[in-house]
Amino acid sequence: MILKIIVSLIPVFLLLGMLLFLDSMKLVAKGILFLSLFWGIMSAGLSFFFNTFLLRNLGFTFETYSGFVAPLIEEILKMGLILLLIQKNRIGFMIDGAIYGFSIGASFAFCENLFYLFHFSGAEGNLMVWITRGFGTSVMHSGTTAIFAIICMSALNRQNKLGLAALTGALVAIVIHSLFNQFLISPLISTLIVLVVVPVSISLIFQFNEKSIRDWLEIEFDTEASVLRMIKKGRFTDTRAGAFLISVRRHFPKEVVLDMYCFISLYLELSMKAKSYIMLKENDFEVVRDPEIPAKLIELKALEKNIGRAGCLAIAPVLRLNHKDLWKLSLLG
Repeated sequence: MILKIIVSLIPVFLLLGMLLFLDSMKLVAKGILFLSLFWGIMSAGLSFFFNTFLLRNLGFTFETYSGFVAPLIEEILKMGLILLLIQKNRIGFMIDGAIYGFSIGASFAFCENLFYLFHFSGAEGNLMVWITRGFGTSVMHSGTTAIFAIICMSALNRQNKLGLAALTGALVAIVIHSLFNQFLISPLISTLIVLVVVPVSISLIFQFNEKSIRDWLEIEFDTEASVLRMIKKGRFTDTRAGAFLISVRRHFPKEVVLDMYCFISLYLELSMKAKSYIMLKENDFEVVRDPEIPAKLIELKALEKNIGRAGCLAIAPVLRLNHKDLWKLSLLG
């Protein structure tokens, strides 16, 4: 029994630990990580309820239901938290999205395997069944939710629409889950494929994404520092950003234009502070929180309200207020 517990419950959390170790940028927030693990447990409970109800009432055989309906229910429930975190700007890159998604799938699989252990461990003595569940089914559950998060974040970082990316990611996750459940090839081969493809793919994505993050930090930090320096010297109009604002200021009242300048200055200051936090965490330095940050974030929100939607659209080319840029400000809160 102990061996069954080890091979069916432990492997997926070892892989999660590996992903956290690979996250050299330290982008994962502990609070959201625990929330992800909790949501995995909740989604497992909800899946059990819906699957039991639908299996009794739809008239499908167990094989048909597990191959086509269960993947749809389970993947939609698992990915719900990822969509919420993205909409709340709590995920900035593919790396943290993948880890949160993997965490949801890991705790989901943990609960599912725990259920099978309590109900079938006595009747099923074949250790290979539990190895398949621990190394195959668990990694599949974790991998599909991670893939969904990666596809969504990849689209957002390319400034594509989230809706289409979420639909594509959901379709990919459901198809992978469905194919795995249909046992088109032997369970052992399916397990080996999942165990190799999922960790290797996510590791390669980590390496690629970390390089893009470092490029983003270095290039934009230097640019923002240069613009902020010109603002403090009173020479903002000498920059391309300043020249652009001069070209559109006749379309706005003077007080709104002044708020635009203040917004840009404060945003650049906070953006540089957020990037410095990321770089400090990456190099394992202690991050000392600036006590003035909360007040500045409130001021930034007030300026954004004063500027209005039209004003924000006008300065968007100057500040590039995309998902990734808005996410970094959440690190200051």
